[in-house]
Amino acid sequence: MGKLDGKVAIVSGSGRGIGRQVALKLAREGARVVVNDLDARPAEQTVADIAADGGLAVACVGSVTAPDFAGRFVQTALGEFGGLDIIVNNAGYTWDNVVQKMSDEQWQAMLDVHLTAPFRILRAAADFIRTAAKQESEAGQENFRKVVNVSSIAGIGGNAGQVNYAAAKAGIVGLTRTLAKEWGRYRVNVNCVAFGLINTRLTSAPAGGNATLEIEGRQIKAGVNPDLLRQMEAMVPLGRGGTPEEAAGAIVMLCYPEANYVSGELLVCAGGFRI
Repeated sequence: MGKLDGKVAIVSGSGRGIGRQVALKLAREGARVVVNDLDARPAEQTVADIAADGGLAVACVGSVTAPDFAGRFVQTALGEFGGLDIIVNNAGYTWDNVVQKMSDEQWQAMLDVHLTAPFRILRAAADFIRTAAKQESEAGQENFRKVVNVSSIAGIGGNAGQVNYAAAKAGIVGLTRTLAKEWGRYRVNVNCVAFGLINTRLTSAPAGGNATLEIEGRQIKAGVNPDLLRQMEAMVPLGRGGTPEEAAGAIVMLCYPEANYVSGELLVCAGGFRI
């Protein structure tokens, strides 16, 4: 018996990195999961790995910034699994520059993926959540649902070269705290996790050179300079960057019944680092 038996979860950006580990952990606790990625292959791999572990999952491939994505994501959960209990807004990437060199496209891209996309997903889920909560209340049931949004320490204290990313990640904190007040009456816990240095493909450049990722037709620089990475790690009291598995743990524990009275909170997962 898992802590999340019978629950249905949607996790954006869950084909790789932190999101993948979130999907795997939720499934191991009994949740049925809708996996999302920009690309079919990583999404389908996560689904296959969940199935191999005895869980249930389906893929919903596509960009979270597409105008029709939010409705399709939510409807996949309702259509395939008959409900929706957990929403994890995790998808995202960075596209850095100092403010005087930042284009409107760079600015808007970060707002779109880190703030507008979560807003649309939550809005798309609202009708189901309100209806389900009313029915459960009339039946004398108290059923808690969970929303976990992903922020960053850049959204708390800022980070040079990331005015777009930091602004979006600060915005998701405001969205979280507001929705916790709006949806409390529906028994929805809405919380936010702000990550520090987590070792994913966005921070770990290959030895001997820079790496780029193709995201929605854009070539985005990935990885952190190894010398800078060592400096960053030295500032973390635990002495290293976190793993995707550790990052996922911070999200998943907010989905457990033990967190039913935790809402509107910002949890920093940064190995003790403070800005």
